[in-house]
Amino acid sequence: MFPWSSFLPYIIIVAYTPGPNNIMSMNNAARKGFRKGLPFNLGVFAGFSIVMLLCMAFSKLLFTLIPRIAFPMKIAGAAYMLYLIWTILRPSKSHGENDGSGGFFAGAALQFINVKIMIYGITAMSSYILPHYSALPLLILFSLLLAFVGFTGTLCWSAFGTLFSRLFRDHKLIMDVIMVILLLYCAVSLFL
Repeated sequence: MFPWSSFLPYIIIVAYTPGPNNIMSMNNAARKGFRKGLPFNLGVFAGFSIVMLLCMAFSKLLFTLIPRIAFPMKIAGAAYMLYLIWTILRPSKSHGENDGSGGFFAGAALQFINVKIMIYGITAMSSYILPHYSALPLLILFSLLLAFVGFTGTLCWSAFGTLFSRLFRDHKLIMDVIMVILLLYCAVSLFL
């Protein structure tokens, strides 16, 4: 049975926590407004979709060529979740250096250097999806689901602009505790 109870929290947490897409979308909307920032966000979605399909192909290739890679990939996925916990718990840095400029192509191009989404895609594929499904149409749907959830995160950060960053800042401890608990649950559930 597919582990929706740990898969969904994982993809939502990663999609909605600060990263290059979300920070640049937020800054873009704060400077230009939501509508004028939309081409950048659509570019993020297009690039994100392509990168998720590439992550799916890479993970599937590994699973096909090296069938025993599943357990080491679960360990790598759990290690990534523990790393995310560490980034939540460490003192935060200012993200103001990203100006969020650019349109569709800048948003799409960003995805090909965005290590966060690459690790997100490979972890989701290898730890959650590939152990349960191998049919290409389903893998493509899951890849697009990962991209779509990521896109909703950038839209939220864009829509709320500085208000969203204020929410995280004003309720940082509560948000951090919730995310840490959910990420720990996700990491442990990989081995249950």
